[in-house]
Amino acid sequence: MAKHHIYKTNLVWVGNKGSGTMDYRSYDRDFTVEIEGKMPIQGSSDSVFLGDKSKYNPEDLLLSSVSSCHMLWYLHLCSKNGIVVIEYTDNATGTMTENADGSGKFTEILLQPQVVISKPEDISWANSLHAEASRMCFIASSLNFPVKHQASCTAIGK
Repeated sequence: MAKHHIYKTNLVWVGNKGSGTMDYRSYDRDFTVEIEGKMPIQGSSDSVFLGDKSKYNPEDLLLSSVSSCHMLWYLHLCSKNGIVVIEYTDNATGTMTENADGSGKFTEILLQPQVVISKPEDISWANSLHAEASRMCFIASSLNFPVKHQASCTAIGK
């Protein structure tokens, strides 16, 4: 039987400069995401769309969600299979295409995990677990575009 998990956020637009959305430049794109018991996230639109480039934008948050979900599944699979991960970083890239009418969508995400494990003999196995992590990631499985990965793995052991 399927389990259901409910997530709740409260989004508050904080960009009213006093005249609301009277015209396209009369308001800021700033918002705050509040989740009970957690630190708020200060966000805005991408600076290309008149947002504050010092704040997280929805595109940043989507890419971060995919990258972190993949990492968490990967670490789980490694621990389950006896592979000791020492370090994990990911320089992820997302490609979004904007249409002439202003709409757009992500067309691809490329994850580039760089993993350090404890034993050189586990490198091939560790690399193969990225495919399983991609399949298991809740976020990536919910998207309608490809999430690819180019992983590299090294070991500190002899």
